[in-house]
Amino acid sequence: MKAVTNCAADDPPSTMPKSPRQKARGIRAQPLIAVRDVEASSRWYQALLGCESEHGGAVYEMLVSRGELVLQLHAWDAEDHPNLIEPDAAPHGHGVLLWFETTDFDAAVKAARALKAEIVEKPHENPSSGKREIWIRDPDGYLVVVASSDERRR
Repeated sequence: MKAVTNCAADDPPSTMPKSPRQKARGIRAQPLIAVRDVEASSRWYQALLGCESEHGGAVYEMLVSRGELVLQLHAWDAEDHPNLIEPDAAPHGHGVLLWFETTDFDAAVKAARALKAEIVEKPHENPSSGKREIWIRDPDGYLVVVASSDERRR
């Protein structure tokens, strides 16, 4: 059997989960994307997702839903952060999907159409999850998937 190694050098082996069923440490995703216009992108995501601005500003934004962070926006080249420079160095988000689940899928679809978002995949039911989805591009070209929180098949 192959030995399990730590993810972080300061974690002793005893803190590593012993099996896939063992409860992991509490963790939340806090995605951040670089955008050309933070304030415009903030308005776009607020309209699409029904979320709110928690920070606001031209360089950095935090978008929240029910007090929980759902997305961070950061201006390209505004600060010397690794990977937040040279916006045209690579395709935005290649290999990444920004995936959001909503309790009001129909409102999100209506908002996407009102925003004139490029629709990559029109609203459909995902046969694997039974959830409704729409795939669109945001103003910076990131691929965004909005999925329903309910399963239609039973």
